[in-house]
Amino acid sequence: MGKKLGIIGAGKVGEALAVGVAQCGLVPKADIILSVRSAAHRAELEARTGIRTIHDNRELARLSDVIVVAVKPKSVTDVIAEIFPELGKGKLLISTAAGVSLELLESAAPPLCPAIRTMPNMAVGIGEGMTVLSPGASVGEADLAWATALFRSVGRALVLEEQYMDAVTGLSGSGPAYVYIIIESLADGGLKLGLPRDVATELAAQTVLGAARNVLITGEHPAKLKDQVTTPAGVTIDGILELEAGGLRLTLINAVVKAAERAAQLLRKAH
Repeated sequence: MGKKLGIIGAGKVGEALAVGVAQCGLVPKADIILSVRSAAHRAELEARTGIRTIHDNRELARLSDVIVVAVKPKSVTDVIAEIFPELGKGKLLISTAAGVSLELLESAAPPLCPAIRTMPNMAVGIGEGMTVLSPGASVGEADLAWATALFRSVGRALVLEEQYMDAVTGLSGSGPAYVYIIIESLADGGLKLGLPRDVATELAAQTVLGAARNVLITGEHPAKLKDQVTTPAGVTIDGILELEAGGLRLTLINAVVKAAERAAQLLRKAH
């Protein structure tokens, strides 16, 4: 029998995960519940997605086999305290909050309650997400396999040790925002050269998508693929020289590092 999925928090990640999972069919829509505080938001979500919504977090936990806590980091422990009586045998707790450690999750939940810390990104809503999972000590192989399949149903998923989570947050968690800026900038370049805005945006977005899929499908190092595009005395090398002169490479590296450092600060503050 399949597991019933409850998601507390219908913000960007919570809603995206619910919709993405329902669309892919891993969990039937009838077995997904979203917890939403606002009555107006609940009505709007149900009308738009067809997914059941509920106000009571504890009731959601009682009705669900897997509880995903997709709220702001500062609210995670309060939510777990609220649903504490419903967390026990047969339940799996998953957090998507940045900067909330396994230690904090496990100390807030009942003893031996299996808990998994995850870091998904926003593309889960269209089935192209990137999620990293770090399981707690009480998580069995079956629960980890199911949770991994859950996030793989809306993109790619990896299981890594928790020590890598800050780096993951800075790279794939925050990364879509960096890529949107790159797409916007490429499109602006096309606009400068006279292309219509919609055309320039489509060209830029599909170029980024194609390049990314080429890396994932071929498994080749990005530098090798870059060299395949860059012919001697061709036009691409002139563009690359401008990128290097502008410090794009170093700026992107620093963006990942700074975001990871902020994630570490959030973790320390939570403790």
